[in-house]
Amino acid sequence: MQRKFSHRRKFCRFCADKVEFIDYKDLRTLRSYLTERGKLLPRRMTGNCAGHQRELTTSVKRARNIALLPFIER
Repeated sequence: MQRKFSHRRKFCRFCADKVEFIDYKDLRTLRSYLTERGKLLPRRMTGNCAGHQRELTTSVKRARNIALLPFIER
């Protein structure tokens, strides 16, 4: 007998919290969207909307350029 799984729909956390913009200095938020190797998590895993995922990407890149976040983790 097969089980039917109902997956919960992912939602954009930034839209739900009505965030105006994603700050590159907010390292706690940015780190939650990175893997343990330092890569960005894709949109299908995080559930972000397209606009906030693009804004998140630019924020992470800005934080990396001014050495707030590492480019890679060892």
